[in-house]
Amino acid sequence: MAQIVEIKVPDIGDFSDVVVIEVLVSPGDTVWEETSLITLETDKATMEVPSPKAGKIKSVEVKVGDKVSEGSLILTLEAVEQEETTEPEPPSGNERIAQKSDERQTIQPSQPAVHTETQPVPSPENIQRGDFHAEVVVLGAGPGGYTAAFRAADLGKQVILIERYDTLGGVCLNVGCIPSKALLHAAKIITEAEEAENQGIVFGKPKISLDTLRAWKESVIGKLTKGLKALAKQRKVEVLHGMGKFITPHMLQVETGKEIRTVSFDYCVIAAGSSATHTPGLPNDSRIIDSTGALKLKKIPKQMLIIGGGIIGLEMATVYSALGSKISIVESMDQLIPSADADLVKPLTRRIKKQYEAIYLSTRITRIEAKKSGMAVSFEGDNAPDTKTYDCILMAVGRRPNGFNIGAESIGIQIDEKGFIGVDQQLRTNFQHIFAIGDIIGNPMLAHKATYEGKLAAEIIAGHKAVFDARTIPSVAYTDPEISWMGLTEKEAKQQGIEYEKASFPWAASGRAISMAREEGLTQLILDKKTRRILGAGIVGTNAGELIAETVLALEMGADMEDISLTIHPHPTLSETVFFAAEIAEGTITDLYAPRK
Repeated sequence: MAQIVEIKVPDIGDFSDVVVIEVLVSPGDTVWEETSLITLETDKATMEVPSPKAGKIKSVEVKVGDKVSEGSLILTLEAVEQEETTEPEPPSGNERIAQKSDERQTIQPSQPAVHTETQPVPSPENIQRGDFHAEVVVLGAGPGGYTAAFRAADLGKQVILIERYDTLGGVCLNVGCIPSKALLHAAKIITEAEEAENQGIVFGKPKISLDTLRAWKESVIGKLTKGLKALAKQRKVEVLHGMGKFITPHMLQVETGKEIRTVSFDYCVIAAGSSATHTPGLPNDSRIIDSTGALKLKKIPKQMLIIGGGIIGLEMATVYSALGSKISIVESMDQLIPSADADLVKPLTRRIKKQYEAIYLSTRITRIEAKKSGMAVSFEGDNAPDTKTYDCILMAVGRRPNGFNIGAESIGIQIDEKGFIGVDQQLRTNFQHIFAIGDIIGNPMLAHKATYEGKLAAEIIAGHKAVFDARTIPSVAYTDPEISWMGLTEKEAKQQGIEYEKASFPWAASGRAISMAREEGLTQLILDKKTRRILGAGIVGTNAGELIAETVLALEMGADMEDISLTIHPHPTLSETVFFAAEIAEGTITDLYAPRK
């Protein structure tokens, strides 16, 4: 039977008033006996305080910076006997674990509700068989889905992979990440050729063949999707193309276009992703497109309005601007890419203001009227212009999860009002044998998050003792310049009342950036004021998406500013800017003059 118990600081020797430097759990977390709860630091060493019992955290009574002694209350716990908990035994050896969700880290993935009541898994012999049956069925073959399928197959499971598209790869490979990056590469070539004039290299005006560009983009997609098909065949993963919907907790119905088939399973991984958000009340006109339509590259409009100043809208703006469109952007918030810190967005905003026709912030669309001359758009807001007419409008106002498109609610899977499916730390839904990963379980909607989760779900199904353990999930806007960030943003640090410092290195002092004629960049580190450990990072500039990986690793490993500043980086490189920012934090930089504090 469960009981509420108080967990206190045990005997820690002769020490008293010891500082709490990490809180490793939060209310609602499930812990095992010996799970680390907090980390203490004395002048001689650090020590972790383990839980004497298994159970669920009810309340946490300490925070980072508190001083505690033997007998100080740490938390209250709804304790259960170890064998009664539905969680796995404590991980050991080289199995991946996640017992480090301390308040130094910001973004735990925004998983919706963590479930406490789950449906039991019936024995395989009691499961009604469909036209096809597999130990593991994966619904959706995007980056998360095919990763889950391939990893499960590698671990000895018999797998069926269901995909609505004719090719594997989902939205990301077919109409998202990959084709957009192919077009962004082409746009970069055009832009760099134009800017080379400043270095005395003059090219003629580019001649753009849309048919050839489109064919090249399709060839990039084809290479990757064919590769996935071959990998599925090598692993003996059976692929079924069609729209899948749940009809029982152990069976899916798949409409293939020619027939309806049923697929039963012992375990299922939902990887059904998300779809572009469509605003109601818009005219039914081919001149209004979404990101999928933009990637088809049917023609280059003279005047293009992009509604939404987030990552998708700005990436498409980069492409179409380079190809010759006059771009206007309207964003309801007071800055572009609202989720990023303003310091990172400013260099991008300054650059594109010179290139684009207009950027309207804190502005909304009130009316769109289809006319023969174009799409007439009315605005409202402090910066709202008069009604303007555009050849094409790109709706880039975000994506919505596909939770209500797969029949999940009909069998009792818990879904919130937005369509997100709730999961626990092991990515289980309220049915223990049904897992969910990727966009459909919450923000951030990113392929690399889904991939990580897909591999984890497959390993848990195969019996590995593991839970989600990522301390942060990096984000990248592949604009020009690129913007990337991870961990705690400065906005979040302020909102959470965390004592932090910010160390910013301007690329105007980077030899590599200057030699590339791209000195508008900035590398910024957010660090804990007391421990000096990295809490977050943001980079704006050429290849920022590549550079952010070092800071992600630093956060995962609990690095402090000294660790980074004592790591020798190659010169001259853009990677040095991370090193220089850490030196600024340490007060040891020589490439800039930093007055003594």
